[in-house]
Amino acid sequence: MIKPWRLIYPPSPVSILPASSFQLPDLDSVELPPNLIDLDLTTNRLSKLDSRIAILFNLRKLSFRQNLFNDAAIEPISSWESLTGLEELILRDNKLTKIPDVGIFKKLLVFDVSFNEITSLQGLSKASSTIKELYVSKNEVTKMEEIDHLHELQILELGSNRLRVMENLQNFTKLQELWLGRNRIKVINLCGLSCIKKISLQSNRLTSMIGLDA
Repeated sequence: MIKPWRLIYPPSPVSILPASSFQLPDLDSVELPPNLIDLDLTTNRLSKLDSRIAILFNLRKLSFRQNLFNDAAIEPISSWESLTGLEELILRDNKLTKIPDVGIFKKLLVFDVSFNEITSLQGLSKASSTIKELYVSKNEVTKMEEIDHLHELQILELGSNRLRVMENLQNFTKLQELWLGRNRIKVINLCGLSCIKKISLQSNRLTSMIGLDA
């Protein structure tokens, strides 16, 4: 008889729990130590949030990358007040069609919703202005909107979407990397970005490189 998979912990307190690539349909067989600061659930088959995560007061990093979460399944996270100290939230490669409400996370530094089916950046206006890295690549986004308050941004990834215009970048005085490859952009407009070090614009519809000297 095959015994169900169960994570075995060392005697010392566990603060980092890597539970990736197990193809788990749920977390019923996984113990979640109360002092966790980093929970990595990458590459499983999760489609429902485990309510035990909501009481991990010390959690700083949470990754649901490459799972099966849709909009309704991920919605409860927006009311998990115990996780207000979360600094990194990874929802990359799921089944989302919209930006989830992450307004409760006032210390968020990294937010990743790449490789979903998101059609609009609407909802990002609720996101904390503390975010330094925002990843929304490989979606269906058509407009750069609701991001102008993110003045701490250092990395912005919007590659492989349906963007036509570079806009609402004027407040990004700390932005160092801008990734906009594989869109439908025709004109370069850096909006006065002063700290930019890397910019990706390959596979767009550019007819001129005018604007890169801005």
